[in-house]
Amino acid sequence: MTAPQTSTDAYDSPWKDILEHAFPEFMAFYFPDAHTRIDWTQSHQFKNTELRQVVRDAQLGKRFADALVQVTLTDGHENWIYVHIEVQGQRDNDFARRMFTYNYRLFDRYARPIASLAVLADEDEAWRPDHYGFEILGCRHLLEFPVAKLIDYDHAESLEADPNPFALVTSAHLRTRQTKGDPEARYRAKLGLVRLLYRRGWDRQRILDLFAVVDWMMRLPNELEQQLWQTIETIEGETKMPYVTSVERLAIQRGLQQGLEKGRLEGKLEGKLEG
Repeated sequence: MTAPQTSTDAYDSPWKDILEHAFPEFMAFYFPDAHTRIDWTQSHQFKNTELRQVVRDAQLGKRFADALVQVTLTDGHENWIYVHIEVQGQRDNDFARRMFTYNYRLFDRYARPIASLAVLADEDEAWRPDHYGFEILGCRHLLEFPVAKLIDYDHAESLEADPNPFALVTSAHLRTRQTKGDPEARYRAKLGLVRLLYRRGWDRQRILDLFAVVDWMMRLPNELEQQLWQTIETIEGETKMPYVTSVERLAIQRGLQQGLEKGRLEGKLEGKLEG
């Protein structure tokens, strides 16, 4: 019994949802130094429209999630942060150049400094791109950017004791790697993370966001998937938290989610054509 492969095309949405709903926690977990320099008593704002106007490469967009966020620093200045999550399973020699390109495109269009941050989910220990630039005729143009690599967080057990939601996301990533080719072990690991979701006392939206990421990463064969859902129904009955086994999940089971995504895409295209 082999676990189905996960398409990177679907990875974008679960990451984006939890990123938008738990951005302070994202920064605290992956980029703690930057987190301490942001005034979290002030609101932060996602600049999705501004980002779309600059980053228009649809082919690349299937392989990563990204976000542009306006924050207030502790010194009172406003700043924008470009966050890039690279989720393809292998190294990409163009990655650092993309970070460089998006940084200067955003700076050129909006005339403000941009902090670029990257999260890498590949499995290549040696691949750690953190800068790109060039020097010619005495002129130097260089971007250096912080990088968080998921395989560096190599202790899933300690992550599962961490209350930060991105510790659970990272643990799911590690558990997925550890159980590759072993559906029974993946089932047990996935069920353990689901139980942890309900023990944390998070609100419904956070549980749904996190479950979407875990469910996408830790794909199971159909028979184990059905077994998992029966167990989740029992858990939700015991905890009186019917969050996941809802009409949203039933729609996914019946294959309607693909149609919804297609409809959203067609709507976006129609909007562009009308605009």
